[in-house]
Amino acid sequence: MLNVIGMQAKQAEPAMRKMDIETKNHLLKKVGDSLVNNTADIIKANAVDMENGRVAGMNDGLLDRLLLTKERIKGMAEGLYKLVSLDDPIGEVAQMKKRPNGLLIGQKRVPLGVIGIIYEARPNVTADAFGLCFKTGNVVILKGGSDAINSNKAIVDCIRKTLADEGVDANVLQLIEDTSRKTTTGFMKMKEYIDVLIPRGGAGLIQAVVDNSTIPVIETGTGNCHIYVDESADLKMAIDIIVNAKTQRIGVCNACESLLIHTNVKDKLLPMLVTALDKYQVEIRGDKAVCDIIAKAKEATQDDWGQEYLDYIISVKTVDSIDEAIAHINQYSTSHSESIITSDYDNAQKFLDEVDSAAVYVNASTRYTDGEEFGFGAEIGISTQKLHARGPMGLEALTTTKYIVYGSGQVRP
Repeated sequence: MLNVIGMQAKQAEPAMRKMDIETKNHLLKKVGDSLVNNTADIIKANAVDMENGRVAGMNDGLLDRLLLTKERIKGMAEGLYKLVSLDDPIGEVAQMKKRPNGLLIGQKRVPLGVIGIIYEARPNVTADAFGLCFKTGNVVILKGGSDAINSNKAIVDCIRKTLADEGVDANVLQLIEDTSRKTTTGFMKMKEYIDVLIPRGGAGLIQAVVDNSTIPVIETGTGNCHIYVDESADLKMAIDIIVNAKTQRIGVCNACESLLIHTNVKDKLLPMLVTALDKYQVEIRGDKAVCDIIAKAKEATQDDWGQEYLDYIISVKTVDSIDEAIAHINQYSTSHSESIITSDYDNAQKFLDEVDSAAVYVNASTRYTDGEEFGFGAEIGISTQKLHARGPMGLEALTTTKYIVYGSGQVRP
């Protein structure tokens, strides 16, 4: 079964590489329209996954990731419409230089080829992945988790039907419907057919792909995101940012999980923090200084400092300096997103320079680490590695380059 899917993907690839931008944009709009028109069917399929998730004891954060509503499906379609308005990176030629021998050597941006994506209970990824891969001339094979299988099938069926109706090979998008671990492992070994593999999900999934794949992997990491409140911070601003980063959506990788507070502002900030987070029933796990001020806070363990909760829980630690905050972040962060709240320019610059993460903020919520917010229309994931792509992965991250060389009869002496 996997070999058939792989062969179908390879057969669809040449036409995808040659498709012009007008055709791609027309089809993206058609697919967006189709998703909206089939909202009822998609929500019906999603309701089955939601019920199965509740029965299985899925927590609120994961259920929120899984949930599809009319507004979220409209958002999926809007992501495709936004891609239509973005420039196509394919065919862009850069760095064309003339050598002393007369050769003109440049780099041309081209598709990666066939992209495999393994992801967990986030059915919106299905539409985003298709749109980004399609706009960049790539073929995509999706392997979602069992938690979202009905939702994913409904979305993929809708997209494939639209493509087929428009005379395009529907195999530019394929979904592996077998959700078994054996099939997932087999998918990771399809180097003959797949050029790059991108995992999206929790730490366990990502590590399993990194450890077992024979295909080059782009890691989209988990998010133990930090906010550091400096001693010069505007405390009202700090509270607003912390509440947004922690509670707006708890089940996303750019939510704040860890909070660091300069000891000089802890006495004033912590009571304000409790009042603000109590409205959302957020559990605080703190060090001794935090627990001494917040009676109902739970004592944090060593594991809490590196934990991605995806829940109404936050770890809170006091520090004596910005250097201690930076050292703590670089030790326990997953290299996703970190923010400093400060009025001190030098401390802001120090934080930007020395924190080693994909996105580093000054006086803003970590929730902005998102392809749409960065102007990419959508994203394939947030890369926390350092090779090829880092941070939100938009269109350009799904391309590579090849050298093009113009000659006039040159031979090497």
